[in-house]
Formats: sequence, structure tokens, C-alpha cells
Amino acid sequence: MKYWQKISLYLSLPEMRLFWYFLPFVLFIAVIDILYLPAVWTFISIGLLLVLGLFIFINNLRLARSNLQIKIEHSELKSVISNLKDGVVAYSPDFKILIFNQAAEQIFNIGAESVVGQIISPERAKERQFELLTRIIFPSLAATVIRRSEAGVYPQIVEMSFDEPRLSLRVITDRIIDSHGRLLGFIKLIRDRTREVELLRSKNEFITVAAHQLRTPLAGIHWAFESLRKEPLSESLKEIVENGFRATSEVLRNVNDLLDASKIEEGKFGYNFENIDIVSFIEETLANVKDLARQAGVKVYFQKPAEESIMLSVDVQKLGMAISNLLDNAIKYNVQNGEVVVGLERLKDKPFLQISVKDTGLGMLPQDVEKLFTKFFRAENAVKSAPGGIGLGLYIIRNIIRRHGGDIRAESEINRGTTFYFTLPTDPKLIPAKEIVYGEE
Repeated sequence: MKYWQKISLYLSLPEMRLFWYFLPFVLFIAVIDILYLPAVWTFISIGLLLVLGLFIFINNLRLARSNLQIKIEHSELKSVISNLKDGVVAYSPDFKILIFNQAAEQIFNIGAESVVGQIISPERAKERQFELLTRIIFPSLAATVIRRSEAGVYPQIVEMSFDEPRLSLRVITDRIIDSHGRLLGFIKLIRDRTREVELLRSKNEFITVAAHQLRTPLAGIHWAFESLRKEPLSESLKEIVENGFRATSEVLRNVNDLLDASKIEEGKFGYNFENIDIVSFIEETLANVKDLARQAGVKVYFQKPAEESIMLSVDVQKLGMAISNLLDNAIKYNVQNGEVVVGLERLKDKPFLQISVKDTGLGMLPQDVEKLFTKFFRAENAVKSAPGGIGLGLYIIRNIIRRHGGDIRAESEINRGTTFYFTLPTDPKLIPAKEIVYGEE
């Protein structure tokens, strides 16, 4: 029954018109042949017409079926695009708007009927109605643009901010390409992050104020314990003072991490780049952790490159913080008589150095490695080993490394240790021109 319903549906479609127009013609010719032609020629003529009619019927039926499927898929796609919460704008290579969904109408405050079919050129930024849309299509016209992807690599991801109207948008741009690789146009997925950014800003303001309020009295208490450590005290009091000193040191570290993370997310961490010898810099940083390593029973080695000196442009204070934190973690989460090996090498055919910090410690599960650079995350075995800490160190480190134009990753095996690899560009042109907020995307 369903089969005949489908056939009936196909027969009623516009693609079958040629067959229905041809059918009366066949009947007319058949009548003429029967009246005026010998029986043999009548049979041959009608046979040829029937074969031709069957050929037309089969081809029109296939066309009707495939076109119906395309129409259904197009309708479904149109429904999906229309109901997406993110704005969707598609346009041809000559910037003629082809698709403009409901979410885009709300973001740009323009009806689709006023946009679809319009060609958007940079000059249209002067028209109030099309100003915002033009700046989205041509990001170079926007005042604040933060790139989240490499130039020339699709999809392109950028963060765009506007003061009037007050908007924070994430725009993902990709190409529309046919099966032969020909460019048909572009599509932009536009996510309105205004509320999200405002909530983040409010949260950061609260954390900053709270951390500042906590740091002042904590610093006073810490200073008091530090002063008492120098005084002649009984063994019981010495233990109490030492515990208080360690506790306030840990809490102050956590408060400072909160303040640093807030500054990073506001784009106000502050960087001052200068040229240094990275080999000597790492040697000095390693010298500063020797006492900590000795107390933990861990040996620290530096695998120096063949080059005695390699000059890089870095922020000494911030990069020193990042490397010191990696070394502290490698020592803290190591085993007795364990090792930490720091390596430095140039990447072949790339304008980057790679620095590695390898330990023989606890290691991590694969699912923990994936979350390692997110805020407030700590692996379960790390929490058991060292309960202190709030899981912001690696988030801060990643932002520091990315601000230098590099990237960081980790490899780990449970109970076998962890290796962190991060890159730094040897070409200063690869360092971002201004401070960028690197979230958890």
C-alpha cells in the first residue's frame, strides 16, 4: 500500500509533466497508425512509441523521486538552520546574501526579507541598517577582533566586540565547496556571547575584589609567622609556627593565582618583552629550584642544545613564572629518587623552539590529560598526593605560552610520569601584537 502511495505521489509531481504531455501524443499517433498504416508498420510504430514512453516515464520518475528527496532534505535543513540559536549567514563569493536565519535577524535587528539577495560591500558599513552585518562579513572593519585560528586556515574563528550596540560575538567562518572543490560561497555561524561575557566579567570582578580583600590580612598573618620562625621557640611552638607558615604560603599562592587568572581574562596581565639568551635563562631557573628538588629527593637535569646561546624575545617575569610552575609540579608530583629532565631543541623547518619538562612521577589518565589546562581542574591522584592548590596553575601557564606565540601540550602515563612540551617562536613577528584572552575553547 505504501509503495503505491509513493508511486501516486511521484506521478503527481511537476517532474512527470513531460510524460503526461507525451501520453496523449502517443494515443493520437496510435489511432492514426491503426487507421492509415499496414498492421506491421502500425505494430512497429506503436512499439517504438511505447519504448520511448517507457524511457521517458522511467527517467521522469527517477527525477521526481530524487528531486522530492532533495526538497525534503532542503526543507529539513532550512528548518534546522531557521531554529538554530546561533545566527547563520551564507553568501556567495561576490557577497550576495543567500541565507539569513531567525537568530541572525535578532542579532542584527534586520528582517531576512531586507537582506537576502542584497550584495554587501565594505561601503555599506556607512548605512546604519547594514553597519553591523558589514563589519561581521569584513572583520577588518571591526574595532576589536581577536583571532582564535591561524590565518588562512578554515574554519576561521574570531571574537568581535562592539560598543554600539554593546555586543560580544564569536564568528566562525567556513567555505562552501562543491564535490569538485569549487568555491560556491561562505557561511558564518554567529554566536551572541554578550550575556556570557558580562557574567564572566562580573564573576572576575567579584573574584578580584574578594582576593584583594583576602590577600592583605593573609600577607600580614604570613609575615607574622615568618617573623616568629626566626625567634627562639620551644619545639612544640616551632611546629605550630611552621605549620602556620606553610598554610598561609599555600593560601597566598592560591589567592595570587585567582588574581592572575582574573587579570588574564580581562586582558590586563601585562607583558614586557625583551631579548634574552633562553639557554642561560633556563639554567638560572633550574638553579632556583635546586633546593626544593634536594628536599624532595629529586634530581634535575638540563639537556642543553648544541648551540651555546639562543636569543628569544620573551617576558622574563611571566615566562619565568610558567617554567618555574612546571618545574614545581614536576618535583611535587614525583617519586623519591625520581628525575626531572628539561630539554631544549629547535623544531625542524619551523621558526620555533621546543622546551620539554619530563618527570618520573605519578602520571595521569588520558581523560585527565584532556582537561589539564582548564580552570580549577586537578587530577584525582594529584589531589590525593598534594591536597593544596585550586587548579589554576596550568591554565595560567598556557595563557602565558600562547601570549608568547607558542602552544603547550602534555603526554602522560599513569605511574610512569608526565612530559610537558611547549613552543616559543624564534621569529618575533609570530608573537601576538597585543594581549589576547585565551579561554577554555
